[in-house]
Amino acid sequence: MRNLADAIESFIIGELLRDHEDALLVQRNELAERLSCAPSQISYVLSTRFTPERGFMVESRRGSGGFVRIVRMEPKAVPQPKKEPTASELVEHLEAQKLVTAREAALLQYMLHIIDADEKKKKAVLQQAMSLLTSQGRR
Repeated sequence: MRNLADAIESFIIGELLRDHEDALLVQRNELAERLSCAPSQISYVLSTRFTPERGFMVESRRGSGGFVRIVRMEPKAVPQPKKEPTASELVEHLEAQKLVTAREAALLQYMLHIIDADEKKKKAVLQQAMSLLTSQGRR
């Protein structure tokens, strides 16, 4: 048989999921009555199982008409290391910035496709091609 803390946690999570909401507003006394437990048991579960580390924020207001608001937070995105753009992506960027025409971009993409070289060499060739274009006063 599950313990009471598991039952309280399951009930609260079920309520959050049922309404497809990221927040739940409940009165501690009403919840305790509904689950046949003491309000202190509700407080215990909220403080131990609904923590920021587990993706929750709990706001509690005591007194008459007091409530407990449980908010499911979005997990913090793990910053991804910036990856070096490929030569093909650089050509796409040049075209998007109107530094080359669509025709020039297509020719550069074709050139990159047929070159039998690694990415570093392709970038060097692309740099040379761009130097030629700029030295001719085109840009």
